[in-house]
Amino acid sequence: MLNCLFIPASWFYVALLWLLLCFSCKNPSGKKEGAVLRYNQPGGITSLDPAFAKDQANTWAVNQLYNGLVQLNDSLQIMPCLAKNWNISPDGLTYTFTLRNDVYFHDHEIFEGGKGPKLTAADVAYSLGRLIDKEVASPGAWLFNGKVEEKQPFTALNDTVFQLRLKQPFHPMLNILSMQYCYVVPQKIVQHYGKEFRNHPVGTGPFRFKTWRENEALILTANRHYFETDAQNTPLPYIDGIKITFTENKRTAFLQFLNGNLDFISGIDATYKDDVLTPDGQLQPALNGKVLLLRSPQLITEYLGFLLGTSGNPALQNKKVRQAIGYGIDRPQLIRYLRNNIGTPASQGFIPKGMPAFNPQTPGFTYQPEKARRLLKEAGFEGGKGLPPITLEITPAYQDLCTAIQKQLSEVGIAVTLELNPPSLLREKTAKGDAAFFRASWIADYADAESFLAVLYGNNPAPPNYTRFNNPQYNQRYQAALAQSNPQERHLIYQQSDQILMEEAPVIPLFYDEVLRFTHPNIENLGINPLNLLNCKQVKIK
Repeated sequence: MLNCLFIPASWFYVALLWLLLCFSCKNPSGKKEGAVLRYNQPGGITSLDPAFAKDQANTWAVNQLYNGLVQLNDSLQIMPCLAKNWNISPDGLTYTFTLRNDVYFHDHEIFEGGKGPKLTAADVAYSLGRLIDKEVASPGAWLFNGKVEEKQPFTALNDTVFQLRLKQPFHPMLNILSMQYCYVVPQKIVQHYGKEFRNHPVGTGPFRFKTWRENEALILTANRHYFETDAQNTPLPYIDGIKITFTENKRTAFLQFLNGNLDFISGIDATYKDDVLTPDGQLQPALNGKVLLLRSPQLITEYLGFLLGTSGNPALQNKKVRQAIGYGIDRPQLIRYLRNNIGTPASQGFIPKGMPAFNPQTPGFTYQPEKARRLLKEAGFEGGKGLPPITLEITPAYQDLCTAIQKQLSEVGIAVTLELNPPSLLREKTAKGDAAFFRASWIADYADAESFLAVLYGNNPAPPNYTRFNNPQYNQRYQAALAQSNPQERHLIYQQSDQILMEEAPVIPLFYDEVLRFTHPNIENLGINPLNLLNCKQVKIK
């Protein structure tokens, strides 16, 4: 690790002073600005290299520093970014992108004359090639492994035209290219710093790297040569910088927010949720006018999964028993009393609310205790008599939720024992096939329902197919969706696949999660979206 990672405190506070001096400035929109957007990242950041943007903490920072070929708006629509247009060959195998010619990397002393060079298609080819380079060992390699051609999958046809070639059609590819893993980096800087590029980031994004004192603060400053503008042709970003702190205690961070030392908080912790939200999920009256609450569906499905096949619990191989469990759970009650109405009952399938392919008419599981009892009887276990022991594998964070589910299921004749596991152990059990019945979450990697339906695709190992579900009709629908170029037709196939899942019940969806952001009234254009991405380029501070 290079010594420059550990920045002397004197230099760090000089950087802070520099940002504070910006408070008196005006941004290009002409509005008075507070200059610096401040937020806390309790889990810390491990890398500012897009190739290692593996979690929310890293992706939020990376999203400010770099750009990809395409980007998503808050409605999850694919929009141009570094690429101004693109076309897909009729066979779905070749993607050709035409790049903007006004994009420059951030200035850096390593570049000739200290000036950032113009981005070219060769930079794109290099950046995507890094993801599948075994020496880089990027956790994002799976995005392209097995999907792109073995030889020359990424090609710069000239300075402004880039081409990507697939082995077989995979129409979620544009969504994959919007992910932070796929953001573009300068080869010269990466090769100069090697692994230490993680803390010497240089991109094309709306903000530039200034200072990172690990576990204390990260400071980014506005890139005043950024290529994007707003609808009135005003240069972006509006603000002068971003300050990210790393207070581990979430309650302490929330108090800092209430005291005006942070500009927004993402999510809510159990230690203070009742102080902030009413049981119905609204802001406590004392906070009205002082705090704004932003909400959005989040692409997360919380569910119960069953191990299918000879290794699973014999009783749970019976579809009617699995369905009885699905109908024996009162989801609205769980969300209201345990989650302050954060989330939506998962009554429409495995595809979560907020996903473009979500269909509110998909028949899923609702609370029907009499139907649950009838299904149990039809399975040969009337009133639960003769039903073999059922153990639900859980983690401590979900003990309250699963205890409530245990009680609800007992009322329809299904006795369930809970077994607590550390998260790492439960992941190991599900991967090895040692968990016959388990609670899990699935989080979208990208804004296409394939990201969820792949979890139950029969040809996939564990992970992601922890249930070992292998249904020929479902597998055929999954493959048909990947080959379908028309988005509406593909969504229809996804919805048909989801209906198969609800009939066969390898999983029992519990609820779709929700993004919550708390902000002050003087923060504008923070935005919110189902992928919980943070985009600061249009933020204004009044």
